[in-house]
This record gives sequence, C-alpha cells and structure tokens, in this order.
Amino acid sequence: MFENLSSRLTGTVKKLRGQARLTEENIQGTLREVRMALLEADVALPVVREFVESVRLKALGKEVLESLSPGQSFIKVVHDQLVHLMGDANETLDLAASPPVVILVAGLQGSGKTTSIAKLSLWLSEQHKKSVAVVSGDVYRPAAIEQLQTLAMQVGAEFIPSQSSESPVAIAKRAVEHSRRQFKDVLLIDTAGRLHVDEDMMQEITALHEAVQPLETLFVVDSMSGQDAAVSAQAFNDALPLTGVILTKTDGDARGGAALSVRRITGKPIKFLGTGEKITALEPFHPDRIASRILGMGDIVSLVEKVEQEVDRKQARKLAKKVRKGKGFDLADLKDQLEQMMNLGGLAGLVDKIPGNVGLQKSSKALADDRMLPRMIAIISSMTPHERRFPDIIKSTRKRRIAAGSGTQVQDVNRLLKQHLQMKKMMRKVSKKGGMQRMLQTMQGRVPPPQ
Repeated sequence: MFENLSSRLTGTVKKLRGQARLTEENIQGTLREVRMALLEADVALPVVREFVESVRLKALGKEVLESLSPGQSFIKVVHDQLVHLMGDANETLDLAASPPVVILVAGLQGSGKTTSIAKLSLWLSEQHKKSVAVVSGDVYRPAAIEQLQTLAMQVGAEFIPSQSSESPVAIAKRAVEHSRRQFKDVLLIDTAGRLHVDEDMMQEITALHEAVQPLETLFVVDSMSGQDAAVSAQAFNDALPLTGVILTKTDGDARGGAALSVRRITGKPIKFLGTGEKITALEPFHPDRIASRILGMGDIVSLVEKVEQEVDRKQARKLAKKVRKGKGFDLADLKDQLEQMMNLGGLAGLVDKIPGNVGLQKSSKALADDRMLPRMIAIISSMTPHERRFPDIIKSTRKRRIAAGSGTQVQDVNRLLKQHLQMKKMMRKVSKKGGMQRMLQTMQGRVPPPQ
C-alpha cells in the first residue's frame, strides 16, 4: 500500500537539499509534485487542495534546524499534516458497555464485510479476550449465511443461525437476546450489501440500526475503489451514525487514496486495515505509523507487534540452540522459517514496514515475490524427510521427482538448494564465537547508506 505515493513524495523532497531556508520559491515546485502525487494516488480533489495548502502554510519561512536539511524539515511538515489528515491518533472500538456490545457492520456488496467480521472476531478474542457471537442479516445473497458460519468455525466465534425467510430486524433482535442469555461479550451483526447505494438498502439498514441500537456501527469499504470509497462512506454516514471505518484489500492497493480521503470527507475514523486474505490479516489503524510508511520511514512498531503475535518463540529458541551446537540448518528448518514469514504477511508485508523501504518496494516485487514463498514451501514438502535432513543427496533424478511433485521446474529446485546453502553458511558463521561481529564487519560498506 502507498507504494506509488511513497516513491513520488520521497523523490520530491530530494530537490530541496542544499537550500538554507524553505521559501515560496524553492518549495513551489515541490508542492506541485506533492499535489500530483496525491491526485495520482486517487485522493479526492478537495482533500488534496486542503492538504497542500496546509503544508504550504506550515513550511513557508520555517527555519531549518541545525541538524536537518530542508528536505528533512519538509518531510517533517508533510508527515505531521498526513497524521492530522488521517485522524491524529488511533481510535479503537468502544467496548465499555454492558454485554453484549453490539457491533453493526455495513457496506457495499463485495467490500469484504463477512470476512472482516471473522477477522474482527479473532482480533477481539485474541487481543481483548472477549467471547464473540456472530449473526448474518444478509438474507439476499446466496450462501451468505453459510459463509459466515464457516468463517465463525475457523475463528472460534459462536454462530447464531438465521434463515433467508426471516427479516433482518427479527434476526438481529433474536441474536441480541441469545447473546445476552449466553453471556457473550460482543455480538457482530453482518448486513446485506448492494452493488451500489440505493434507497431500499438504506431504509432497511436504518430500521435494523434503530431496532438494536449498536454501540459501534462500522462501514467496510474496499480501498481499491479510490475516491468512490469516500463517496460511498459519506452516503452511509448520512443514513447511519457511523462510528468508524474498516478499509479492506489494502495489500492490493498501491495508491492509498482512500485512506487519505475517508477520514476528511466523512469525519469518521478509520479503525482497522484489512491487509490480506488470511483470517489474521487485520491491523488497527495508526495514522502516525501509516504516515511514516507513506514517507518511506517504515513502521517498526507494527512490525515488532506482528512478530510478537506470530513468531513461535519456542521453535525459534530450539533452532538457535541447534545452530549453536553445530548441528546445521537443514531444509526442514528452512521450511519452518518460510512458514513463519508467511504468517508475518509475507515479504511484501515486511518490506512495507522497513525504514528506508522506498527503494526496496519495487525491487521486492521481482526479488521477493510473495508467490515465491508458497512455491519454496511446496518444493520442500515434496521431499522425503531424509532429503530434508541431507540435501546433498538430492541429484538430478530426485530433483525431477521433487519438481514434478511440487508443480515447479528443476530450475526452481536448484535455486532453492542454492539459497539454502547460502543460509546454512551464514548460520555457521553466526554460530561461531564472534561470528555475528565478523559478519557485520563483512557487510559494512556493502550496504548502501540510507537516503
């Protein structure tokens, strides 16, 4: 997300280097580039105008701090205004009420409402230790109720059955009473969507809202719809007292215009980002962290939080102990590491949070394609346990069998074995006394300095 915007904004500030002050003259061209970058990112025009003017007023005449270049000062101004535009601080769910806390989820068809409910259920149970029930009020879309039931089983939430012959209001009222009797902390209500905003849908969802009086009313919107995301959010906000927005499919959106437009146009905070298809791919929206990502500063805090949640510490300690004892790093160990990397959101998800990542973002698509990870895991899975422990025995005949079993080419198997050999050598160096220091000294001078 924000790949194109990050590249453009980072490039524009380089033009200010070597200047003693930020003045109208030397900042005019940069502001023009910022305006174009935002428009290309599909940010709504009124938002672009207001943002650029606020940056201009904050930046003009600002003395450059002794330790900073004008470019860095300008980045600070842009960063602060981006944070302000997206809401200043994270606004989480309001759960301070007598249970069950009712959360109504609305949105257009195909925006990802049902999947977001499942992700939110898992987040509530894991992060807040809440017992969650879910119910579907979508009596129109074929298999909508069955889809929610399947997802509820995956995340461990209680599914309250409903029938397509019932009215959404009756379903919701019954679900609230059931959740109260079962002492559920939170009830999530899925609603019907349409391909576009229409009066019938709005009347139905308004009646549903009045019947259950939810504490939270969340609007789910597809980030790839760009300016349309803000327009549809405004339409729902006019009909319902929205309390927040869930922005979905952000992993497939390189522009990021919706994230910058929704808050300003609706006045409602973005509370969560859907970052992938996996049921764990949901993260709270932090404006300061997103602003840092946009400007190529990375997001170490979110990266650390993700590692804390997903990495198996016991497995990591076991591998470290094995390497220290000189037992090597076999293909089974590599498979474990690849699977943990997949849990962290893949290579693209990691690169997005690394400081100074603007130069890495485009190259990571070619060099760190996330399709490569499942392919590597498939290759190792096609090997016998003996082959994983002793990769040296894998010769031409075995390679052909492994390639056929994993649906890949022999060249892919050769590439994996070469990568494993390189990692094994690195692990051996690290395991020796003073190995880490020697490795860092070897790397020094090879890594380009941050821009």
